[in-house]
Amino acid sequence: QVQLVESGGGLVQAGGSLRLSCAASGRTFTYYVMGWVRQAPGKEREFVAAINWSVSAPYYAYPVKGRFTFSRDNAKTTVYLHMNSQKPEDTAVYYCAADTNVHNVVGGNSDYWGQGTQVTVSS
Repeated sequence: QVQLVESGGGLVQAGGSLRLSCAASGRTFTYYVMGWVRQAPGKEREFVAAINWSVSAPYYAYPVKGRFTFSRDNAKTTVYLHMNSQKPEDTAVYYCAADTNVHNVVGGNSDYWGQGTQVTVSS
């Protein structure tokens, strides 16, 4: 029902910025909660941020609050994660996720996932 395509990962120095994109499509995708989840090698999956299509205020995990910004485009078909003041500990594969229930997104149990995009922050 929902297809997710991610882009924007890459290499950035500590303190720099990077923007990730996630294009969503599907018959009823506007009823879903969108989110970002990351996972570093050898570490557990970590929730990053989530947003409802119907509201503009996103929810952020504490480690990225004040540094990352989650937003939508005007057509509400693409979401963005703008990462500022990046730290080496931000290095991970970042996944776009979607679910009808915000609790599933925050808990890392979303119904739909993108392919993931690698973000590497050098010190």
